[in-house]
Amino acid sequence: MNYMARTAVLNVVGLTGSLLGPDTPRLNAFLQTGAKSVIVPAFPAVTCTAQSTYLTGLPPARHGIVANGWYNRELAEVQFWKQSEHLVQGRKLWEELRPLAAGFTCAKLFWWYNMYSSADYAITPRPMYPADGRKVFDIYTHPAPIRGEIKRDLGEFPFPAFWGPAAGVRAGPFVPQAASRWIADAAKWIERKYSPTLNLVYLPHLDYNLQRFGPKDPRLVPDLRLIDTLAGDLIDFFQERSVQTVVLSEYGITGVDAPVHLNRLFRERGWIAVRDELGLELLDCGASQVFAVADHQVAHVYLNDRALEAPVRAALENHPGVERVLGPAEQAALGVNHARAGDLIAVAAPRAWFTYYYWLDDRRAPDFARCVDIHRKPGYDPVELFLDPGLKWPPLKIAWRLLQKKLGFRMLMDVVPLEAALVKGSHGRRPESAADFPLLISGRRELLPTARLEATEVHDVLRQHVLA
Repeated sequence: MNYMARTAVLNVVGLTGSLLGPDTPRLNAFLQTGAKSVIVPAFPAVTCTAQSTYLTGLPPARHGIVANGWYNRELAEVQFWKQSEHLVQGRKLWEELRPLAAGFTCAKLFWWYNMYSSADYAITPRPMYPADGRKVFDIYTHPAPIRGEIKRDLGEFPFPAFWGPAAGVRAGPFVPQAASRWIADAAKWIERKYSPTLNLVYLPHLDYNLQRFGPKDPRLVPDLRLIDTLAGDLIDFFQERSVQTVVLSEYGITGVDAPVHLNRLFRERGWIAVRDELGLELLDCGASQVFAVADHQVAHVYLNDRALEAPVRAALENHPGVERVLGPAEQAALGVNHARAGDLIAVAAPRAWFTYYYWLDDRRAPDFARCVDIHRKPGYDPVELFLDPGLKWPPLKIAWRLLQKKLGFRMLMDVVPLEAALVKGSHGRRPESAADFPLLISGRRELLPTARLEATEVHDVLRQHVLA
């Protein structure tokens, strides 16, 4: 059996070399004691793909996580943000380490695919969905008793501050960093109670306003200072308990100003099928000849009619905002050729990103389009970070909706706009500059032999930190 060095991995979402500077003194100080490597981002450079690549050391072609969501061909449904770890194919880092030392344990805090995980301790967001149609914010934990214990000690997880218009801003009872601060406190709680050998901690605070405003906007300065304080506090906490820390990120967010609506393109060509439900339009994936599952700057394009491959590819290649189209050969070269992947994959141009929008008239948009509804939408929707600027009294409308909910009435929290141009930051493609690549920072210089890592190599670096 080997000696293992207890290690905390802080996943500071969106952190890049271009953001380190005068507003990140704590992270700068940590870097001064160690070293950093830029990470050639996973493809696509999105949350679920990047995390699965880091934790298995495998490309998407082998671990199967080709995006944050994809089309289930058997069910004829788009499924986004599913949570079972069984979706990740391949051996995870902690599964490799566990047999090597007696007493090894791993905590996985808000990293994705965290239900039914083989990690020893897990906490992940998981609402309750009673039969009356309500959505009740909550968390899922393993072991199950942690759920009640940690909520008793830390309070309820501030779910609205984790995603949606209240994320990353001061809204109602929530401070801008509320979700990340709760997760940081949970990491301390887990450490004090269980002292895991490996503690994986997700800190998403930067992600929100990077997408709202873009990385060059001066309004990002307070966010940099807040995440720097949170990360620095955790580094000090773990150091006091003889736990080494690694800071890493999943992707870099770059500026965008050109939303691209691929499903509208396909609809205009007659390839999209929609179903009328109560006067609104639902995308009917199983009946469509062609449709796109958009995920930031990458879109998986599925062909139910393979005879259309050539005209679909031509339409994509000639469409403004599409940089390139990946067929089977190109997907294999990038390591994303998995059965879950699209028959074609569209990659956005540098300042473009893909919406899921398929309707041609906003009056016919589905009811969930104006809500935060990450599972029902057939694609990722960063516009969920915004309140509709057309609302005259947003706090009053939100208060009325919450009152309706409290009284047991059915209601829609329909406060999200349908204005994709509001989004100013995105990710998914490989950035033009390495300054916008994700980072790995370690206090142990000798364990970072190169200044540049492939995403698949992060796994071995983390493994070496625990074994060293």
